[in-house]
Amino acid sequence: MLLNVSYTDKNITKKIDEAVGKPFPIRERFAMGGIGSPKLHITECSIDIYNLLILDNNLNTCNIELRPKGIIVRFRSLLETYGLIIPYYKLNLYKGDLAIHSIYMDHYFIKVRSDTQAIQRFFRKLLDYRADHLPTSIEDL
Repeated sequence: MLLNVSYTDKNITKKIDEAVGKPFPIRERFAMGGIGSPKLHITECSIDIYNLLILDNNLNTCNIELRPKGIIVRFRSLLETYGLIIPYYKLNLYKGDLAIHSIYMDHYFIKVRSDTQAIQRFFRKLLDYRADHLPTSIEDL
């Protein structure tokens, strides 16, 4: 779901916490080596996100926050901050062309440039955490 997360609203915070879990405690953040991504440059995105990004002339960038049951992809448009809330069971990650990672959920997608080691390490951390904490599927039984 795509939400405006610029302002503190109890209803929106509750929706986010139900979908992807509450933020990690500070001790777990240190143990994991951080839960946020470096700045990611958006190369391509779905039409809903694109319509928000073209409203200003700034660089199209985003960042990703890990949560216990999913991720939040945050980006800015005009003076607002938007978040794409993605539970792990709906998250699809693809390594496409050279130095491009694609993040898909339902009809939303964002393609980001992954041309540095830090960004590639973050995506590896995301994939490892997701694999360790995804519930077992019926095919695994």
